[in-house]
Amino acid sequence: MSFQRFYQTWYDQLKDVIRQLSQVPRQPTNDQQHELYRQLVQKVMSHYHEFYRVKSSAAKNDVLTIFAAPWATSLERSLHWITGWRPTTAYHLIYTESSILFESHIIDILQGLRYGDLGDLSPDQLARVSELQCEAVQEENAISDELSDWQDGASEIIGLMGDNMDAKMEKLVEILDKADKLRMKTLENLVELLTAQQAVEFLTALAHLQFGIRRWGINHDLQRENP
Repeated sequence: MSFQRFYQTWYDQLKDVIRQLSQVPRQPTNDQQHELYRQLVQKVMSHYHEFYRVKSSAAKNDVLTIFAAPWATSLERSLHWITGWRPTTAYHLIYTESSILFESHIIDILQGLRYGDLGDLSPDQLARVSELQCEAVQEENAISDELSDWQDGASEIIGLMGDNMDAKMEKLVEILDKADKLRMKTLENLVELLTAQQAVEFLTALAHLQFGIRRWGINHDLQRENP
């Protein structure tokens, strides 16, 4: 199966999993519901692990096609950072969702009520999110610098043959692998510091962002092809 076909199947399955997340009770009230939250979070995380596992294998076979991302819309490609979403986007999303929910609950919060959602992030959680964001920025910059160095050597490609070209492509695979590992580590770090309820909300918001961008991108590409 080509990676393009795999991606479409994976994407459809992601929508099904997120649909399941959307159907769970807004606030878990017993052990059974808390366990359901944990199982669904693990299901989503396993789905992302599978995506990056298959992507890594595909990159080893044809890294340039992975960078070209023919399965993505033009809008998605314009937003790509090394063939995927920028890890720091996840932290911006956490802050945005937390602010929206906090403002919507402000009256209740002043009265001492708590919902346990992303609007209820504790000071310790917010401090840890900030720490992780700073670390992610540093790692993003380091990986971006590696790609920049690889691109600076583009003039060498014309004269490369055989093993030398293979080494050049292997370096590009290595850079892509580092970017994908940072994406996965970002998800793992955030899910670990959130409660199960907050993790469900975060993963749902992240997927809906992905769905919205893809939907808009498909519509844009169709309009461009059929003016």
